[in-house]
Amino acid sequence: MAIGTIVLVHGAFADGSCWAQVIPLLTKRGLKAIAVQNPLSSLADDVTATHRVVNMQDGPVLMVGHSWGGAVITEAGNHPQVKGLVYVAAGAPDSGQSFDDWWKSYPPAPGASEIRPYGEGYVALTLKGVRKHFVQDIPVDEADIVFATQGPLAVKCFGDKITEAAWRSKLSWYVVAAHDETIPPDVERDSAKRMGAKTLVLESSHVPMLSQPDAIAEFIADAAASLHG
Repeated sequence: MAIGTIVLVHGAFADGSCWAQVIPLLTKRGLKAIAVQNPLSSLADDVTATHRVVNMQDGPVLMVGHSWGGAVITEAGNHPQVKGLVYVAAGAPDSGQSFDDWWKSYPPAPGASEIRPYGEGYVALTLKGVRKHFVQDIPVDEADIVFATQGPLAVKCFGDKITEAAWRSKLSWYVVAAHDETIPPDVERDSAKRMGAKTLVLESSHVPMLSQPDAIAEFIADAAASLHG
């Protein structure tokens, strides 16, 4: 029996609403889709939030992570109900690596300069950063909603280490965002290759689930159809 439940994990500077266009498209394909609301306070906290959602589902799931959410699913994906992992322009650290370790050897993306302090121990993207470097291929009014609903990220998150990389033991898929200005596309391509992931390259910004939701939904649905619980 193919996987029927999709657990969607958002990244930094976002919340579960970043999947709002993909969820109905998955529903039309007969899939149950549910989005995690990560506290973005630590890797462990986000893994706990993700496992809480998985535990509420009946049967096996396919887990999807965007951006920082890729690090979350890399750890949370070890859950026995998780049968596969889909990375959408996402971090994919190896065992013993942090998110910072994962991309430290690559030149910083243009959006890095627009990450600013947001209270003690947290950071957020500026409006300019969201419009120009995060979601530059969607209309400005939609970009401003992304800015307004973003979740500030605890700085410590990017230093938290993965215990065991789930992609080493579970089937993986990867969407490379060719015009990503938040995570360098080269690190995405190299990660997909290292993981042996089935890869889709989209001419998109860092958030293809907002700018090309049909392509993302189709990719996720195909992954789910190829897995068996």
